[in-house]
Amino acid sequence: MTLVDLTVPSLRERSLDALPVAIVGAGPIGLATAANLVQRGIDFVIFEAGDDVASSIRQWGHTRLFSPWKHVVDPASRELLAATGWEVPAPESLPTGAQLVEQYLEPLAALEPIRSRIRTGVTVDAITRQGMDRTRTARRSSTPFLLRVRSADGVEEITARAVIDASGTYDHPNSLASSGLEPLGLPDVADRVSHALPDVLGRERSRFAGRHTTVVGAGHSAANTLLALAELAEQVPGTRITWLIRNASAVRVTTSDDDGLAARASIGRRVDALVHAGRIEVVDRFETIRLGRTDDGVRLYGLRGDDLVEHETDLVVNATGFRPDLDMLREIRLELDDIVEAPKRLAPLIDPNVHTCGTVEPHGFAELQHPEPNFFLAGMKSYGRAPTFLLATGYEQVRSITAWIAGDVAAASRLALELPATGVCSTSLPADGAASCATDAGDAGTAQSGCCS
Repeated sequence: MTLVDLTVPSLRERSLDALPVAIVGAGPIGLATAANLVQRGIDFVIFEAGDDVASSIRQWGHTRLFSPWKHVVDPASRELLAATGWEVPAPESLPTGAQLVEQYLEPLAALEPIRSRIRTGVTVDAITRQGMDRTRTARRSSTPFLLRVRSADGVEEITARAVIDASGTYDHPNSLASSGLEPLGLPDVADRVSHALPDVLGRERSRFAGRHTTVVGAGHSAANTLLALAELAEQVPGTRITWLIRNASAVRVTTSDDDGLAARASIGRRVDALVHAGRIEVVDRFETIRLGRTDDGVRLYGLRGDDLVEHETDLVVNATGFRPDLDMLREIRLELDDIVEAPKRLAPLIDPNVHTCGTVEPHGFAELQHPEPNFFLAGMKSYGRAPTFLLATGYEQVRSITAWIAGDVAAASRLALELPATGVCSTSLPADGAASCATDAGDAGTAQSGCCS
């Protein structure tokens, strides 16, 4: 790969405030960040690894969000779009991921103040400070950030006054193995293991039709896929479904009757009904340790208590959740919770053992700060391994962060967030048969599937 010869101006030639804010990821949260910066007259550049904006959401575009349009459009973005005559589509209806992209994110990204600042097909490999690693302290806050980025044109280094990493977690699934490490034997069966939220009823139908699929995971992306597979099994004889979990029960796939998001209210009952009817086989208390290839599929080796057990299947769907990619931040001074890998002050507010999507308190720059001045994780990536993220929460995050960067401390500190009452975040399959997930979309690079983990 060619290394681009890039001359970086020194601080004597260019003040820190004259540099742009770097945004990593052009999904809903990255674009909302851009809209807020446009309103404040602050320059920025967006780096998107995919070939188009919202590239991760496009991968699960068949999936229907559980939040209606009125909850998934960023206020600052809506104001910019309204000036062009754009209106929020059917505020009470639930968009699919594809509809979110086509009817909202693409028009937003096409606005000139944003379009001209987006660089697609560019991967951020590393972030640091110009001329200093994480051990250097003197003049750190007044030194520009340095981003090493990679594209088809080569590698270059870009300076920035602040960095907002909204790259999401969708491209970084948790491991199938209960240890958190990749299971032994995975490379040998990688072609038979699917990412979470495959398009079972659409473009990947032929892959799953008439075959035995084992869905691994006890959360909402697992439930979404189980429901889609159950519908496929009604249409195609020989389609079999196994649900493999490591606990005695999938306690997260439940919800209360007073859930403020009606689309997910019946998930627990519906999945339970399929299990009780024998349409979904459940293998519980299975701690996966190794994978092996068979003539027709995959053999999973695991522990149940002290016993070594095996399970054979044609295909595996890894629906074990997601985790943030922290490798590119090795030279950044982060302060992360040692359990969920979220910013330390945010972690207690989003702990999935305590909170659901709708019980997370409003939070902004103060909870998202790190020892690295003017560096922020935002959106799904800020939640680390917690699955309780909603787009509305991320929009309030970046409104506060951009106000802080602009020096408007009063606005940055003034937090307000109205979320619907929730039970445990869940999924649903609408009557029209479109696949539906308990997700509120994530960020590009992501785009994390919101509460779908």
